[in-house]
Amino acid sequence: MPVVYAIYAAQKFIHTRCLGNVTTDETSDHFRALARDPNCPDRLNVLLDLLEMTSVPRTEQIRGVLQDLQNVQRRVRFEHCAIVADNDAIFGMMRMFEVFAKDYFVSTRVFREVAEAKAWLASGAELEARRL
Repeated sequence: MPVVYAIYAAQKFIHTRCLGNVTTDETSDHFRALARDPNCPDRLNVLLDLLEMTSVPRTEQIRGVLQDLQNVQRRVRFEHCAIVADNDAIFGMMRMFEVFAKDYFVSTRVFREVAEAKAWLASGAELEARRL
């Protein structure tokens, strides 16, 4: 499966990786699997790793993901989303996704390196903890 994930429930964190040529059906399957996953907490921070993805998403595919996000909201709410992409075309499309997906995340940001993305997610989680 080109979309794989690992949930770290105690940290309320999901690491999702897209591998190779990813289709709209595969991303929809991912969200359906997530909605059924008994280990999925009700809130998650997201690290979306696109470093191994070879396909460049089209605008209509991004719209499909937005529909999937809307559908899965009954099961899980997403907090901060860090996206990692080193391919220029994918990076640009994810910047567009950042704008389109603003209603589904507290914040979203695109990075070139995993370490940067993880540090940003950690800083956001710390700020949230201080507010509580």
